[in-house]
Amino acid sequence: MDNKIKATLIKSDKNNIWHPFTQMADWINDDPCTPLIIDKAKGVYLYDIDGKKYIDGVASLWVNLLGHRNSKIDKAIKKQIDKVSHTTFLGLTHIQAIRLSEKLLSILPNNFKKIFYSDNGSTAVEVALKMAYQYWQFKNEKRTSFLSLKNAYHGDTIGAVSVGGMDLFHSKFKSLLFKNYFAKSPYCYRCTYRKKEINYPIKAKNFKDHNIQMNCLGECIKQVKDILTQNHKNIAAAIIEPLNQAASNMIIMPKGYLKEYATLCKQYGVLLICDEVATGFGRTGKMFAIEHENIKPDFMCLSKGITGGYIPLAVTAVTNNIYNAFLGKYEEFKTFFHGHSYTANPLACAAGNEVIDILKHNNFFIKLQTKIKHFEKELALLSNHDNVGNIRHCGVMAGIEIVEDKKTGKSYNPKLKIGAKICNKLRQHGIILRNLSDTIVLFLPLTITNKEITKIIKALNIELNKL
Repeated sequence: MDNKIKATLIKSDKNNIWHPFTQMADWINDDPCTPLIIDKAKGVYLYDIDGKKYIDGVASLWVNLLGHRNSKIDKAIKKQIDKVSHTTFLGLTHIQAIRLSEKLLSILPNNFKKIFYSDNGSTAVEVALKMAYQYWQFKNEKRTSFLSLKNAYHGDTIGAVSVGGMDLFHSKFKSLLFKNYFAKSPYCYRCTYRKKEINYPIKAKNFKDHNIQMNCLGECIKQVKDILTQNHKNIAAAIIEPLNQAASNMIIMPKGYLKEYATLCKQYGVLLICDEVATGFGRTGKMFAIEHENIKPDFMCLSKGITGGYIPLAVTAVTNNIYNAFLGKYEEFKTFFHGHSYTANPLACAAGNEVIDILKHNNFFIKLQTKIKHFEKELALLSNHDNVGNIRHCGVMAGIEIVEDKKTGKSYNPKLKIGAKICNKLRQHGIILRNLSDTIVLFLPLTITNKEITKIIKALNIELNKL
């Protein structure tokens, strides 16, 4: 594209748009990089207006599941456009939503019996929180709080923020939020037990040392148990991101933590909400993260990859126990008074139906395991780097935590913007990644090839060697 036209577009963006999770002073000043204007996409690649292609290494913020312009999803949406693009879901229904509910219930744990549609991950969580809160009112129990984890991220609406545990994002809104209980996050790399191991980074690369993991698990689960022991009669539900606290520097939970958390909730009679907005639909190597530890929550929140990253859609799946509590006579007003203008959008549901069909056929998950093993092998090549403190990965998701001092785990001064600068340099290699502070995040489309994975890791190695 002509440089003058491109400059005009960038100027217009800077003058008119406020970007999410972006310090606009940096954006306006091209720090650390000039805005990149995306023009088109195909497969795992994004193309800018100059025609340069980039591997979409964060799946367009974790939503693109099966590649851009997937022919089957494209066809399903185009076919639906010729029928109807949207109709209200209040008092009406349509075939795409009906079929999608059937398919979802066929792949979810068998305790789930009903699907409630909404439009994004935050609202899927809001729905679950409100349902849990109202459920206990119908049971004549006053349960007004929730249990969550420090470092949790469940979205940006007020209810979701109330159960969020990321001070950087959430502390400014504290006076607006309802009271909750927060247990320690199982962040094994930063666990206090790690500090007792002077040579730990050398003795146990990538912090997979079994004893450290078990100490972290034990201490964190003890906090959950203590909170539930003292407060379970006031807790409407506990919420958790299964296996991976993705937005919090990709914190991968030690094996067994999720199972213990779920068991404690059941033991103390507290409803369990699993937020699989980020981890659902194959990201962990299984259809859903909860399958790894065979748990059956009361609520499941799904979004992001549900439509392959095409159109916003979200789901809150519930059990009959929850659903039946809301049944009653019209004049009792037990209805769940919550909804969205674009609830169960037919185009989104058409995409969702196609996504599930693709995932369920042609040995998709068997083939995916090969890619995951290759991904793990490639990540291991970075583990000995002097500035790589910790590599955390699960399925096609990974976080590479960059530190100033490997031995002590000392972080870089935020003013240096190390993570952001590395991601900027990667664009020169034709790769788009995103940092969470100084953790480099990889969140790969399931259709990525081994060759493309290798290209990402090689480019990362080059840029890490320049630190």
